[in-house]
Amino acid sequence: MSQSRRNESIPEATVPRLSQYLRKLQQLQARGAETVSSRQLADAVGTNPAQIRKDLSYFGEFGTRGVGYDVNLLVGELRKQLGLDRSWNVIIIGSGKLGTALALYRGFEKQGFNLVGMFDTDERVIGRDRGAGPVLSIDELESFIEANDVHIAIITTPAEAAQPLIDRVVAAGVPSVLNFAPIRASAGEPVILRQVDLSTELMTLSFYLDKD
Repeated sequence: MSQSRRNESIPEATVPRLSQYLRKLQQLQARGAETVSSRQLADAVGTNPAQIRKDLSYFGEFGTRGVGYDVNLLVGELRKQLGLDRSWNVIIIGSGKLGTALALYRGFEKQGFNLVGMFDTDERVIGRDRGAGPVLSIDELESFIEANDVHIAIITTPAEAAQPLIDRVVAAGVPSVLNFAPIRASAGEPVILRQVDLSTELMTLSFYLDKD
């Protein structure tokens, strides 16, 4: 088995599949499984063994014919490739129901995402604990980012507030943004901006449901 390394040439479409493989492997690891075949892993995530082998080949040679993959080793390698072998400081901007639900989700911490702060403009919620310690005033945003080495900003504000806030966190040096606000936001290179449009996803589900 060759030594793997962080491979910047992994196709963008492959990355979400790697995260799916990791979740399934961690479940197997928790049950004490030592090995898994490409067929078993493929069945668990809804793909095929050839796709598994192709995706893993981007960062190393894995698996032994007739034996399969070493679960513990592959978990470690996938965590390395996904950047989960270190911790990332995260802030949430917007302490409404969505922001609060995200703050209360403990799965982030298990994967190395350290929620260090939550911000809002509403004086009625500033100072209250919504899952990430006391909610801070948005006026403290830039100074907090500078003091806490923030890597990811999650935006859960109304649409009209999202782009100006994204501009602020980018200007303050945050390298990546996850936007839940219902707008198509923008950020200049080299900032990583990902959009989660819940309404579009629901409408897509509605489209398929209506065909039944």
